Amino acid sequence: MVKSRIAAVDVGNDALKGNFGKLENELYIPNVIAPDLEDRPVIGIEELDEKEVLDNIHIRVHSPALDENNIVYRVGNLATKTNNSQELDPGSSKSEEDQTLIMLFAALALDAVSTNDFKEKNDVIDATYTLGTGLPLREVKEGKDVGYRSQLLGSVHQVEFLVTPKHQGKKVNIKFEEVKVYPEGFAAYVNLIMDNDLKVINKELIDKQILIQDIGGLSTDIAVIRNRNVDDDKAQGFNLGVSESLEAIREEIRSRHGVELDSRRDVVDIITRKNDRHHIMVRGSRTNVHDITDHILLDLAKKEYRFLRNVWAKNSQSEICYFVGGGSAVLKDYIKALNNKLDGYNIEFFEDENESIWMMANAYYKLITDFSRKAEKDTKEEKTTEKAK
Repeated sequence: MVKSRIAAVDVGNDALKGNFGKLENELYIPNVIAPDLEDRPVIGIEELDEKEVLDNIHIRVHSPALDENNIVYRVGNLATKTNNSQELDPGSSKSEEDQTLIMLFAALALDAVSTNDFKEKNDVIDATYTLGTGLPLREVKEGKDVGYRSQLLGSVHQVEFLVTPKHQGKKVNIKFEEVKVYPEGFAAYVNLIMDNDLKVINKELIDKQILIQDIGGLSTDIAVIRNRNVDDDKAQGFNLGVSESLEAIREEIRSRHGVELDSRRDVVDIITRKNDRHHIMVRGSRTNVHDITDHILLDLAKKEYRFLRNVWAKNSQSEICYFVGGGSAVLKDYIKALNNKLDGYNIEFFEDENESIWMMANAYYKLITDFSRKAEKDTKEEKTTEKAK
């Protein structure tokens, strides 16, 4: 029997973050796809090394879970170089988009061809995964996690590598032994209170009532944690994230300076990098775009702060709010300034942007590993009982 491999995948609006097998085995792919409208040239592909695989993901995806099946895609950095690249639209549901599945399958296939856990025969790999992933709180409350999980579990999903260095011609058949879909707010809480071995590290948080505001690309979730659980009735999801604002910045830079940025990830980099923040190169000259980023991000920060104020008013005994997610890293300075000037809530950001960005994937890994261990233990106990009979 083929052993199932652990996968913890956060398909974020900005990028996919995944942990496979072990927590330190990470994969990061910008969440951009482009249907391939023409044959991709193969010149020099043999000379490309392993590090360049992630810049050249070129695949055909076959899955009954997809609305548009058997399509060839460029994925991640390769997709950003085309004129027809697609990023998730504001207002869309993560659980109902083909793009979410294409990113997920691409990541699993890349892991499958890189591990010794699965055997390869005639360029075909049969890969079985136990998957931990998540959806925005709003979608879980609407019950969309059930359909999402069932379409993953019920089928074989095939990824064929086309013009991809090292893996050209390989096919990966992906099956799921189990899929767990967690609400994103709860996952953030797990990461706050537990270490990688699921031991409690922040005991002082366990019995506190806390808020977790997760600002993503397409949505904002505010989880209310009390008695060590997400209070489903109090938790709220909002159909607003940073994507629209990043797109507005990208458009204004294009119209004002004639500079075409490849993706929203480029905008995030301009806003958050340590050196030359809020600067771009225009015809070889370093140019400040702070006036563009400032007014757009401040407007979004005010809306996010209003969400916090409304939820806190309904949960007045909350002791602290943690801001997580890629959107929090982008808006951190603006929200802090607003809070200092206005209400002075007890709020906390993660100074390490990387920690905030990887928080969901790391939490899914802890949760799915714990589930897998318990399932294995139960199976052993059942076999022991059967033998005793």
